Parts: sequence; C-alpha cells; structure tokens
Amino acid sequence: MRQEFTIWLTGLPSSGKSTLARLVEAKIRDRGFPVMVLDGDEVRTWLTLGLGFSRADREENIRRIAHLAMFQNRSGVATITAAISPYQRARDEARRAIGRFVEVHVSCPIEVCEQRDVKGLYKKARRGEIQGFTGVSDPYEAPLAPEVVVRTDRESKEECVARIMERVEELGYLPRGQVRCEVIVPADLVDELGTNGSSLLAVLASREARLGRAGGPVTAEEWEKIEQRLRALGYLR
Repeated sequence: MRQEFTIWLTGLPSSGKSTLARLVEAKIRDRGFPVMVLDGDEVRTWLTLGLGFSRADREENIRRIAHLAMFQNRSGVATITAAISPYQRARDEARRAIGRFVEVHVSCPIEVCEQRDVKGLYKKARRGEIQGFTGVSDPYEAPLAPEVVVRTDRESKEECVARIMERVEELGYLPRGQVRCEVIVPADLVDELGTNGSSLLAVLASREARLGRAGGPVTAEEWEKIEQRLRALGYLR
C-alpha cells in the first residue's frame, strides 16, 4: 500500500538537487501518483518572503518548507524538496515533523559544484560579494545517516534517480509497477477549496504563509507578494 512521503534532497549549491528532483518527480508521476516539487529557490520567492540568510532565517525557511510538505503529504500528495538545507538540526526537525521522510544527500565535491555554477555565485562569494554563502562563508553540515547518498560527480542522473526510487520502494512508500490513484483531500479543506476555487497547493500555501515565521506573523506586504505569485502561477483566481 502506498504511503505519502517526502523525499528531502540536500546538498551544496549546484550539486544537482533541482535536476534530480524533477527527474524523480517524473518517475513518480509516471507511476500514477500525485507528486509535487518544492524547489528552495522558487519557494523563497513566495512562501518565505522576507527571510534572509542568517542561520535563524535559514532554519525558518526549512521549517516552512517542511510544514508545507507535511500538509501535502496529509492531502495524499508525495513531495520532493530540493533545498540546500545546510544544518543538521533543522533537517532533523523536518524529519520529525513530516514522519515519512527520505533524506537524500546529493553529494558533490565543491570544486565540481563551482564548475557547474552558471550563475557565478561561488565566484561572487569568494570575492566577498555574497555573505553567508553555503560552502564558502557558511558551513554545510552533511547528513549523518541519510536514507540515500548519491554522488553526482561519479554517477549519471539516471543512476541517481534509480537508487532514490529503489530506496523509496524498499521503505514501502511506493509499490513497484504502474498504479493509478486519486488524491484524497481532508474534510477540513473541502469547504475552502469549494469556496474560492483555488487549487490544493494554493490553499496549503495560504495556510502555511499565515502561520508566519517563528518570531512573528508574515507581514501584509509579504502576504500580498505571496498572493501575487500564486495568481501568476494560476493557483489563485
């Protein structure tokens, strides 16, 4: 029997997290299951507006992503997160919150990550133009006991994806073979979905955004930007 779960991809910038997340997403969707990717860079533009790159803000960013993943799982949607999430403590908290949690360390030497960095962020960080950049001026704490370690400098994308999928199946979160399924929406979301015609993601994002950061609620300006982003994506009318 399928169980909703979250695959949490963590690793240095430009290690290959987003690429693998999209490939794993396609594999799960091809198997007939609802699945969604929460990409760290994209999430920062609408769910975690106003957060910087201090340790506290980074931990809060991870907390919000974890809560949204948890809500999606409860709604019958498998979730894949692709976020640097550099701190062990924050990842452990995400694991406790989510429950069915598959931590994937996307391992890659920093030298290779720098070569892949088309945005030139590593170079800017080494010149001091970017402060608190993971791997340069801020630490990356590698997972202590991840469910999967993929080495993107040695393994092909296909090999990495195959090993992730194999582990998910071993854990019993996905059956082998092609299976079609439906999303079961919790009763407390039905009225909200029916009232405003929003997608499930929009409702979940709305709820999480209103929870606010640890130190206080999301500001009206931040919430307005979140709504604008969701409308642009077609999630709000």
